[in-house]
Amino acid sequence: MPALRAGRMAVVPAATSRPGAMPAPKRISVLGATGSVGTSTLDLIGRTPNQFEVVALTAQTNVEALAACALRHCAAFAVVGDASRYQALKERLSGSGIEVAAGAAALIEAAERPADCVMAGISGAAGLGPTMAAVMQGRRVALANKECLVSAGAIFMKAVREAGTELVPVDSEHSGALQAIAGADPAAIERIVLTASGGPFRTWSLEELAHATPQQALCHPNWSMGRKITIDSATMMNKGLELIEAYHLFPVQPHQLEVVVHPQSIVHALVAYRDGSVLAQLASPDMRTPIAVSLAWPSRMAAPTKRLDLVEIGQLTFERPDEGRFRALGLARQAMQQGGMAPAVLNAANEVAVEAFLAGRLGFLQIAQLVAETLEMANGRGLLGEATDLTGVLATDASARRLALNLLGITGTCELPPAR
Repeated sequence: MPALRAGRMAVVPAATSRPGAMPAPKRISVLGATGSVGTSTLDLIGRTPNQFEVVALTAQTNVEALAACALRHCAAFAVVGDASRYQALKERLSGSGIEVAAGAAALIEAAERPADCVMAGISGAAGLGPTMAAVMQGRRVALANKECLVSAGAIFMKAVREAGTELVPVDSEHSGALQAIAGADPAAIERIVLTASGGPFRTWSLEELAHATPQQALCHPNWSMGRKITIDSATMMNKGLELIEAYHLFPVQPHQLEVVVHPQSIVHALVAYRDGSVLAQLASPDMRTPIAVSLAWPSRMAAPTKRLDLVEIGQLTFERPDEGRFRALGLARQAMQQGGMAPAVLNAANEVAVEAFLAGRLGFLQIAQLVAETLEMANGRGLLGEATDLTGVLATDASARRLALNLLGITGTCELPPAR
């Protein structure tokens, strides 16, 4: 088993202060402030404003929500990624003293501003550049962007190690594994088990899945999430992407990573050790718990989440995932084992497929089919080898999207309009 890879987990002791002294507020930047992770993060910060100082907030297009958040939390810097929305943001924040900027370069600047922690909540490949910028500045990163590790895991983790910084996962499953592993000898770990709710279609037959609608797929039984991740939960691609993330985050090989379906979403991860012990992390399904962990780790902060009552719940059940009905999970595992740019192609093709499903261009079962066909075509064109830098990753991402769009019969663009 390999040694624990440097930078994989934040395990430094909490900073101490003089007796009787109030600790300085923690400086926080939130990339993707108007998304589900961003709004939950700001909800927590707003409940204890004396403990935090908001440095920078970003959004891609939602100027109204961004401006409201910047004013409410007294942010120093507000950035809208869509440069055409600059004037609208400037007008809304006129006279507030909040600095305003727009465009891709401004997103990078927001990530680089001095902060104690950067919440990386920009979804999709758009989050790669800003998150990497935060890492290269030595910022502690609370990672909620899957693509950083799925598409560019080796490159990203190398940058974390070289910067000597900390990476704390925000996904509930990886947060659970972090808490169950903290302080353990990496050589003592036998396996890590990530749990999956099974999504809205856990008991559906293949025939029923073939006729599943976007509206049905967006009705997750346990979690309130964005549209794309909710569809990924329905296909179980989300769990496949989390396997790839876990490989880069923790000191394990692919064969030591497992998925178990757990409909109640109470147990988020289990870590099995060589002495036969299995440590599990449990919590009510609320993203504010893992976000609170990422903001305060290795300390703990208050979160207004429902407290767990196992007697009230009554029972916890577990099942093997059915990769016959949920093919995406197997595709992700194969991409993880193949390595190179296979995970990046998988992720890019899946984004295109999900948007096509939401737009009514694909059936539910065709999401995984399009991903599989894109991977096969990319392999034939030699696109699955290693990339040496982020530019190469983004080039492969764009090529994979073009392949997937061509398979859909869509040309002249690299992506479908985002579903919001």
